[in-house]
Amino acid sequence: MLENLRSPLKKIIEPLAAALVRAHISANAVTVAGSVLTIVVAICTGMSGYLFAGAAVLTVLVLFDSLDGSVAALSGGGTAFGAFLDSTLDRIADWVLLLAVILYFALHTPIDNAWTIIGIISALTAMLTSFVTPYARARAEAVGFEAKNGIATRADRITIILIALALRGLGAPVAVLALAMLLLTVLGIITVFQRIATVYKQSVHSV
Repeated sequence: MLENLRSPLKKIIEPLAAALVRAHISANAVTVAGSVLTIVVAICTGMSGYLFAGAAVLTVLVLFDSLDGSVAALSGGGTAFGAFLDSTLDRIADWVLLLAVILYFALHTPIDNAWTIIGIISALTAMLTSFVTPYARARAEAVGFEAKNGIATRADRITIILIALALRGLGAPVAVLALAMLLLTVLGIITVFQRIATVYKQSVHSV
């Protein structure tokens, strides 16, 4: 869903990117600024409990995630460090979105509620798989293999989180948010094992 919305936003992003280039603002600065905003908004969302408003702002930030790439392209092309920085900060963004969910469960729902417990455990597990999934790809590439496959892309996972937050913010039962985290956990575990299996097959065929 988020990927489909990025194309229409290109008409907005490109003029904004051009303005940033004229202001001598680098792509790396845009990357860092976007990540800092995401961290602040996500934590405030989880702590305050204003889930719909937070999800709306986070959606805008996610959609404008490609702004740094546009700035880099207009500045003569991206750099290896820029790509590294963007990828690294994306991992932090993945983590902080799930942290927002955990904070909400811990601060705004009864801690002894079954859905609260399921939600927190699932969000923590999803957080773990969100780190292992890109690590599996990076480690595979380091030893000469490829592991880009997976049942759900990063954009899919973020979409699930934002929709679940928005629905809960609009009054949906807390079970909806907890089940969304459980879904993320299942998708994450499947993706990790898919990548392990892919690398295993490549290693066997390379012998």
